[in-house]
Amino acid sequence: MTVTDNTTNRLDSLGASGDGPSFAILDEESKREIRRALLQAVAVPGYQVPFGSREMPVARGWGSGGLQVTLAIVGPDDTVKIIDQGDDEGVNAVNLRRLVVSSTGIPETTEAREASIIQSRHRIPEDELTATQTLVLQVPVPEPLRGIERDVRELARMHAEADYSRMWVSLYEDKVRNGVITQSTGYPCLVNGRYVVATTPIPRWDIPRLHMSQFLTLFGAGREKRVYAIPPHTIVEPLTFDDVPFEVERIEGAACRLCGSTDSFLVDSSGEVDSWACSDTAWCRARRSQG
Repeated sequence: MTVTDNTTNRLDSLGASGDGPSFAILDEESKREIRRALLQAVAVPGYQVPFGSREMPVARGWGSGGLQVTLAIVGPDDTVKIIDQGDDEGVNAVNLRRLVVSSTGIPETTEAREASIIQSRHRIPEDELTATQTLVLQVPVPEPLRGIERDVRELARMHAEADYSRMWVSLYEDKVRNGVITQSTGYPCLVNGRYVVATTPIPRWDIPRLHMSQFLTLFGAGREKRVYAIPPHTIVEPLTFDDVPFEVERIEGAACRLCGSTDSFLVDSSGEVDSWACSDTAWCRARRSQG
């Protein structure tokens, strides 16, 4: 794997000792533990690394894992962008951003291109991310096999032996029952030809952007106490069958009612018929300002 200088700098910062006064709420010992887990996750793409999840001033399930990852890697020279379902002004995004900014003093932005760290729950920004940026995804359920197996020992065995046959059977049954594979968010993907991962609640629309990406992606699950990673230039393959190609969400004839886009991820904006809008509100706003 070839890693750019910018990504190398980020990884070097994860391995730093962190001596000096505490920065960003977490004490230095906690940040070192999270960084060590993240380094292991980067070294073995897709592998779920346990870590000592701390109590945070947000409820578990509201982004505490992603928040801990962000606070462990953030530095004085960073600029942060935090979104929820593509929206910078969602309640979850506003509260998490206020917490990060107030505890670090770093600048915030709504423009993806200006941010060095982007924390998100349900979307990858529409803007093309670069090697200078790190994407942190909040993870509610990191175990992709949880829907087909509950025993943690059996789950560990399946991952250790790369035994994902029951996942394939589950997808096949979905196809037979419904005519199509209906799973949208959290679609399972094979990373680097080895581990199947949960891609979190991002839509299928965003999954192709993880494949051979320039940016580092870190996943944090606070409630489940797991982190994992997709480093730059890593193969990410959605599970699918040879005769059933992977498809992203598309709505025939739909366009954003604000900017007119037909090539972005659209959501129903008002409940009315044919009332669609870009999920990424900052990207939509920038597109409108450009005429």
